[in-house]
Amino acid sequence: MWYPLLVFSSPSLIIHLQHTSYDHHHSLLSIHSTAGRMVKTGLTASVIISQWTWAATLLQSSNVAWQYGVSGPFWYASGATIQILLFGVLAISLKDVAPSAHTMCEIVRARWGKSAHLTFLFFGFCANIIVTSMLLLGGAATVEALTGVNYELASFLIPWGVILYTSAGGLKATFMASYLHTMIIFAVLITMITIVYLKVYSSDQMYDFLDNTVSYTTEQCQAIYSTDGTPSTSFFQDADGKKQMACGPVAGNEQGSYLTMLSGGGLMFGIINIIGNFGTVFVDQSYWQSAIAARPSSAAKGYLLGGICWFAIPFSLATSLGLASTALMLPINAGEAGSGLVPPAVADHLMGQAGSALILIMLFMAIVSTGSAESIAVSSLIAYDIYREYFNPEATGKQILFVSRIVIVCFGIFMGLFSVSDTPFVSIDMPLFS
Repeated sequence: MWYPLLVFSSPSLIIHLQHTSYDHHHSLLSIHSTAGRMVKTGLTASVIISQWTWAATLLQSSNVAWQYGVSGPFWYASGATIQILLFGVLAISLKDVAPSAHTMCEIVRARWGKSAHLTFLFFGFCANIIVTSMLLLGGAATVEALTGVNYELASFLIPWGVILYTSAGGLKATFMASYLHTMIIFAVLITMITIVYLKVYSSDQMYDFLDNTVSYTTEQCQAIYSTDGTPSTSFFQDADGKKQMACGPVAGNEQGSYLTMLSGGGLMFGIINIIGNFGTVFVDQSYWQSAIAARPSSAAKGYLLGGICWFAIPFSLATSLGLASTALMLPINAGEAGSGLVPPAVADHLMGQAGSALILIMLFMAIVSTGSAESIAVSSLIAYDIYREYFNPEATGKQILFVSRIVIVCFGIFMGLFSVSDTPFVSIDMPLFS
């Protein structure tokens, strides 16, 4: 379990060591919290892709394909791209009216005062905790399914890789490593698409398989998903008679098909996804921090490019692995799909251990990148908006940097403990925020 954490933490550690000569000319605090405010368009775009690629992006996008068919991936990807594109407009205004800001809450404090400042701090911390919880729980569920490592142990150990990665490297090193992580995610994505639609099956075959899946009656589905081929031992439905497996017509879809965009459930998910994701972008300090770190001429272009490129990740992964799970009628029930196990199940079915390893690598790329961004976001809010604002207004750069690094470590430990607690609202299956 420790080896992947060390491997995926090493890029930022190496980049951090390379900064020793850079720090003779630039403030270490500036590099740690704002990356020198000189990040160009391509790197800004890759960071946005990396930050917005949560565990849910990789896992839950395939779940909505499993549930609703082709409409699910479209609404998932488009419903979460809108916010990034609109944030690019906000980034232009940010560079104009607050070029020296460190956090979104500093801007709120200057414009609306203490009460609004504390309110936005609360919502900012809520967003960071919810996003980080989803990262850990989604990652832990997949690690347990693929490797057998205990779920709670994985939830607690994953943050340690993020702690090493972030406290040593800071925001600039995180940006550089995110570029590498984005490359790896796209490489695995292209591999999965090639396997599903070119090497093992074709698009025509997948189309026919999906048509065949919805042609079965309830009795036939019960016989298919049973221990001895008879309805009496079927696990197709739960105790309340609700369908648990991807077999038969899809309720709410035009002609019950997986191949239609006319899906009531898919449309409802799309509306919820669009509304919910406005909150997770506009009150998440990590996106403001990326805009702050970008060059004035690169901020808006970086967000626009990043949002467009990000669309390909959930849409392509879900239309390959997600639809393959229903086309091949793999024995994945609704609970397992809701826990994000569709991609690893399909990858393992098609490629064996190699497929499982690729999904695990892709997932760790997403967890480490987004986790480090969330950790720096929390550390910046506490260091600038709590410590400097209310406890030590004359704090030096060295003191703020020290507090920031302490917070990164404490937040990582807190999230590791929080993710293994019995808190009822913490779950990877949270479509409002995925």
